[in-house]
Amino acid sequence: MKKTLILLFILFCFNTVHAQFAQNHAIYHSAEVSAGNYLGVDINANYVLRESYSFKIGYSGFIRRPVAAPENYSSGIIGLLTLGLANPYDQLQNIQLMAGKVYKFNKKGTIRANLSLGVAFTIINEPTNWEPVETSSFLAQNYTYDYQSYNTLSLIINPKLEFPFTRYYGLSLSPLLQINKDRMYFGIGIGQMIGLLRGRYEQEESSD
Repeated sequence: MKKTLILLFILFCFNTVHAQFAQNHAIYHSAEVSAGNYLGVDINANYVLRESYSFKIGYSGFIRRPVAAPENYSSGIIGLLTLGLANPYDQLQNIQLMAGKVYKFNKKGTIRANLSLGVAFTIINEPTNWEPVETSSFLAQNYTYDYQSYNTLSLIINPKLEFPFTRYYGLSLSPLLQINKDRMYFGIGIGQMIGLLRGRYEQEESSD
């Protein structure tokens, strides 16, 4: 009996804390695929305070065909059989930290703009030192190359249109601009959001 009462007390405390947190906060996972002058993915952990201020930390990675590749470069049959995984790519990788302001377009908060910007630690990898292979065949690539890697800081501008249809699932559409002294990315992404997307107080306001 005593163990049952302790268990019920713990469950009551947990539900109370969860309800108080859900009333004014949102915390969720978001993931997007994007296309522009690179192709990539964007994965973030998000926190929103009272549907007004947003914060997120995450990772994004982008690839494109190497700009410096010789015009006659070919990955051969091997490149086709591996669906391009064996091909060289220009790569951008980011560890990003961002903050923003949220604007609701309707009372329930099912359509909102999340205007965020921030900074990123960027890793750039690009193939260089292209050398022709004298004995190349149609099976393999006809050039060898080395990867050059270097780091920089980037400014990230990411206004996002979010559609949290329910409190736990939604979709997003967002242009993205990344600027640094070496490379620039611009494109648009579409993704999904999973977690606690909207505070409980919104439902109380909408029922008034």
